Amino acid sequence: MEDSKAELRWGVEQRLEFIEFRLFWEGRVNRSDLMGQFGVSVNQASADLNRYIGLAPDNMVYDKSARTYVRTPDFKAHFSEPDASKYLAQLRSVADGILDREDAWITEFPPFASAPTPVRGVNPATLRSVVRAIRRSEAIEVKYQSLSRPEPSWRWVAPHAIAFDGFRWHVRAFCFTDDCFKDFLLSRILDIRGSRESDTSADEDCDWHCEVTLEVGPHPELSETQAKVIALDYGMRGGKAKIKVRRALLYYALKRLGLDTDPSARTPQNQQIILINRGDVMAAIPSSQKSGSRLSTERRIGAKK
Repeated sequence: MEDSKAELRWGVEQRLEFIEFRLFWEGRVNRSDLMGQFGVSVNQASADLNRYIGLAPDNMVYDKSARTYVRTPDFKAHFSEPDASKYLAQLRSVADGILDREDAWITEFPPFASAPTPVRGVNPATLRSVVRAIRRSEAIEVKYQSLSRPEPSWRWVAPHAIAFDGFRWHVRAFCFTDDCFKDFLLSRILDIRGSRESDTSADEDCDWHCEVTLEVGPHPELSETQAKVIALDYGMRGGKAKIKVRRALLYYALKRLGLDTDPSARTPQNQQIILINRGDVMAAIPSSQKSGSRLSTERRIGAKK
């Protein structure tokens, strides 16, 4: 699979992957699909279909009555294994307005919807300046509104990465005011008024480069059949799943998974999963993320017992 892909130009490879995507998910593909998706000519579309047949001759046959190529019972992925997450990601992108239906590889959309996510007001010019600073290893002076202060303040930061916590976009940067690496919400950067060279190295951000493994398992008070379903939901093996996360994003990951509180705080049906290695994970949370969080409250309560 890899050898044949290495010999293909990127554009051709994309079109062949598209053919395979349509075959697996829709069961059919034809020249007009390629022409509409990539803007290629009739001859090019025919050449792509013939090339795919040459690489995977047992994957599709031409149905004369339907005038289209259809998936065969012997279909086997040639370019990449079918991935449900990619299909669902396209549905989510269309639902969120990120991707137009015409640009998706899905032909017949099933009825779908997603829970609304508040739009985060990230200024495009701000994002452009942050990305440029990352590429150039520069520091930028930003006007940042922190919730720990009533008014925004100017500070120099040296960004080196962008992160998503499941709801909001952050920039990971060294803060010259606080003399440490921190997360800054992109939506709270109100203005940028300068840049300069920076000798701060991203390699020094230990919390960013270190990973923590979350070992999660079904809540012990679930029934046996309920626990089996939860194990399937999270792809668990041997009663647990291992999830790796950067230490800098650990608090956000725990919060998103509902693991930032004591498991007894909610019913087993609502909690569903628990942290098997809770002690190790809690000890790994950066001190800057413990402050004011439910995690720090929990640790203080535990210390009093």
